[in-house]
Amino acid sequence: MFDKLKDLGGLMQQAQAMQQKVQELQAGLERLEIVGTSGAGLVKVTVNGKNEMRRVEIDSSLFVPADRGVVEDLIVAACNDARAKVEQAVQEQMKSITGGLPLPPGFKF
Repeated sequence: MFDKLKDLGGLMQQAQAMQQKVQELQAGLERLEIVGTSGAGLVKVTVNGKNEMRRVEIDSSLFVPADRGVVEDLIVAACNDARAKVEQAVQEQMKSITGGLPLPPGFKF
């Protein structure tokens, strides 16, 4: 019986350590900057690890009034590219923290 309690205590310590690592990850996500691009690098969008847009850069060659719709579409594409990269980075970091422990689909910390 004491072995089971010892195992439970060890499991609780591991869970607390994992929780601490997740909190550190969440704090680090705000500092993380990921750049999404579109139009062969003509449009760049920078977001943080929490999917908050930080910066938009548009190459000056795109500033032709007739191309406004194209520029707007490129911004949307760059945002989507950056968001996809954020999700991938978060998943990779979570795998390293959880040791590959499968989490339920859609589970977020």
